[in-house]
Amino acid sequence: MTQSFVLQRTVPTSSRLVFGCMGLGGSWDAQPIGDQERRHAAAAVEAALEIGITLFDHADIYTLGKAEQVFGELLKQDPGLRERLLLQSKCGIRFADGSGPKRYDLSQDYILASVDGILQRLGTEYLDVLLLHRPDPLMEAEEIAEAWLKLKASGKVRQLGVSNMHSGQMALLQQTLPDPLVANQLEMSLLKHDWIENGTCFNDDQGKGSRVWSDTLQYCQQHGVQLQAWGALARGWYSGAAPQDAPAAVHATAALVQQLAAQHQVAAESLLLAWLLRHPAGIQPVIGTAHPGRIRACADALKVVLSREEWYQLYVSARGQELP
Repeated sequence: MTQSFVLQRTVPTSSRLVFGCMGLGGSWDAQPIGDQERRHAAAAVEAALEIGITLFDHADIYTLGKAEQVFGELLKQDPGLRERLLLQSKCGIRFADGSGPKRYDLSQDYILASVDGILQRLGTEYLDVLLLHRPDPLMEAEEIAEAWLKLKASGKVRQLGVSNMHSGQMALLQQTLPDPLVANQLEMSLLKHDWIENGTCFNDDQGKGSRVWSDTLQYCQQHGVQLQAWGALARGWYSGAAPQDAPAAVHATAALVQQLAAQHQVAAESLLLAWLLRHPAGIQPVIGTAHPGRIRACADALKVVLSREEWYQLYVSARGQELP
């Protein structure tokens, strides 16, 4: 079995796992960053580095900019740290304000202004990867291409990707871009498995809810776009955090995860990531937890190779019914 990892073609020093920084910086409000939030961020980043992670994923909206700000403080404290890691951030979501409701904005002016804000908060001169966070119904491919050319020429961004976009939207953007989109970050996990359902149940009523994926999975594989999986740990539902009123399939799958994790002598978190890694699309899981213990529990994910039978056991259990 081979597991391709396409992002390494354009970002050679990228780790297979990504640390998602949404949990850093404290609460989603105007409260300033305190010493507790600083210690929390330092411990989370240390744990991620400890298990070999080099790619750190941000977004300008995470804790209203405080996630980037507190991360920037860590970089300032350790001047050599920036060269040891890769920074990825996202832009394009605007919260409700005096000028309008919550909306998506991929206009050239907003992209350029957003990147300047990201760089200022992180205290760095460049991003290794910029992702367009959500598809904007009013986005114009040519305008985005112009923004990209300016960012690339200025040295502010080295690679461009997207998040939460389907194949048609990527194809529309790509026809105007001089450089390939390098990544697409989508919600993918054992719990959120509609990306699998789209193929296995394409010609069956069981797959009705998954057809929004269209050929997105295949498009990314065919065009060398790295699939990044946000929500990869399934909200913790299969590793001890499932609510009591969760569907029976969730509790049954959590028990199966624990059983298989024990057999492979790894933590449940590592097994969940191994399920994603087993797919031939070369998925790059994003670890969203900021708890140092749970981050370290992901350390053995790349050591586990699930058999076909084990992979399907987990998938069918998560579905809560047999395949058609």
